[in-house]
Amino acid sequence: MRVQEAVKKAQKRIGLSAKQPALPAKTLLELWQQSVADSNDRPAYTCLGQTLTYGEVDQIARRVASYFQKQLKLVHGDRIAIQLPNLMQYPVVVIAAWKLGLVIVNTNPMYTVRELVHQFNDANVKAVVVLDQFYETLCEALPNTSIEHVIVTRPVDLLPQPKRGLLSTAMKMMGKRPSLPKGDWIPFPQLLTGSSNYSVHRADLDDICALQYTGGTTGASKGVMLTQRTIMSNIAQSLAVIDILEDSIKYSVAVAPLPIYHIYAFSLCMGLMPATRGHSILIPDPRNIPAFVRAIKGFKFEIFCGLNSLFVALLQDREFQRLDFSRLRMTLSGGMALMEAVAHDWEKVTGCVVSEGYGMTESSPVISMNPSGHEKIGTAGIPIPGTEIKVVNEAGVEQEVGGIGELCVRGDQVMKGYWQRQEQTDEVIINGWLHTGDIVEVDEQGYIKIVDRLKDMIIVSGFNVYPNELEQVLTTHPDVVQCAAIGVADAKAGEVVKMFVVSTNADLNADHVIAFCKDNMAGYKVPKFVEFRAELPMTNVGKVLRKDLKAEEKEKGKASTVTETA
Repeated sequence: MRVQEAVKKAQKRIGLSAKQPALPAKTLLELWQQSVADSNDRPAYTCLGQTLTYGEVDQIARRVASYFQKQLKLVHGDRIAIQLPNLMQYPVVVIAAWKLGLVIVNTNPMYTVRELVHQFNDANVKAVVVLDQFYETLCEALPNTSIEHVIVTRPVDLLPQPKRGLLSTAMKMMGKRPSLPKGDWIPFPQLLTGSSNYSVHRADLDDICALQYTGGTTGASKGVMLTQRTIMSNIAQSLAVIDILEDSIKYSVAVAPLPIYHIYAFSLCMGLMPATRGHSILIPDPRNIPAFVRAIKGFKFEIFCGLNSLFVALLQDREFQRLDFSRLRMTLSGGMALMEAVAHDWEKVTGCVVSEGYGMTESSPVISMNPSGHEKIGTAGIPIPGTEIKVVNEAGVEQEVGGIGELCVRGDQVMKGYWQRQEQTDEVIINGWLHTGDIVEVDEQGYIKIVDRLKDMIIVSGFNVYPNELEQVLTTHPDVVQCAAIGVADAKAGEVVKMFVVSTNADLNADHVIAFCKDNMAGYKVPKFVEFRAELPMTNVGKVLRKDLKAEEKEKGKASTVTETA
């Protein structure tokens, strides 16, 4: 059976159309304005104990837009970088940018000077909004960029008095906020002092609204051109899947711990939630689990957005286990592979099945979802409406159901291309098909199972070994919290598997791990080397950086060669 045929049958069985759904609005700004018009007094965002309604957020965004246009002379098409964690200022600046037709450059606030210089120069960023604690790093980058305007904000800048003053004083006394040097920068509160008059830009569907930079795991980070059409199409596609729920998710409360600068959370907080008039609980630092739990303790939330590593950390917290999950109806997982053991533990604690999805920056981002009530644990779900897929092998030959190969995607959510990189765009979009670089298998029910990333595949004596499969197996061991598999050079086999392990049991050793693997996987897949770590290198959104582990091993190999030569 052809893969797309299985997908269409799955969509029909579940009650989904295979066609692209109608857009909920012509542009993101129009979608936002609709939510303000009919839900002006409904809560939109909560952060640091403060809740703002749709109307209140819009009023603040109007003042910011006016300042950007009249004082900074920003015009549609100009790029503005947002270098913030999840604070109320984030959606405010995004909405202000939509009003003026500015192109948003979502920027990881933890970026190094080198990464900032590359991204800002590549996008030709004109203005940046940055959190005070990252200003010093930004200052080092600025002389090597063409940035004209720097707006610095503190976490408390949008809190009401006297709470703002009290918290600001307390933070200074505890040494938690940096003292900013004198310089040519604009304090965020200054943006709110003027009028709220400005000229609105009427965007077209094909206008670029965001340059979303890839992680750079395959070289220099590239700017993905996301347009009004690609993002709005993906919102419509995702809503079609969510709407098959018996009860509407309109006005739902959603816990949003993942950073908005990541496309996964950006789509949720700035697209899906306004579209359903939902209420997003923003978490500035999801790694601070106690503070995270305190922030959501007072809410009966219906939606929880997370990923595997975050679920693991929360499940280990006793206070989290005591929360009220009575209204939790949808747990969304994406960004990295969900381990089956973690999914089972989450359902046991919360009573909610995890709906794993799959996507990538280049697809705005959602490609497939596990519809609620039709979840198939261990898979990334079925393609969302308006999305065609095919699976091709290394020779480009299309595979039938059950065949393993690279996933290719076609749909309105696929990016316009990479910013100023036509050659690299042509390498991944071929005849209208986006080549994802992910190795998958599609079953007869139309569900996609991610086998692994093409670039991460390990070849042991001619056999293909996929790290994700090995990690899924080893995380079922009761003493293993996290693990990561990479290939290391071997004179005999070409490559062998090395496994990095984070364990809760100090007595667990390499022999135990290898014995467990021998019992659960083919001999050529069993790791030859095991290294225990206190933690694994991860991105800010919780993806294990296998490339960093590979780089470390490469350096060790070089050092070993030098020693032997000497």
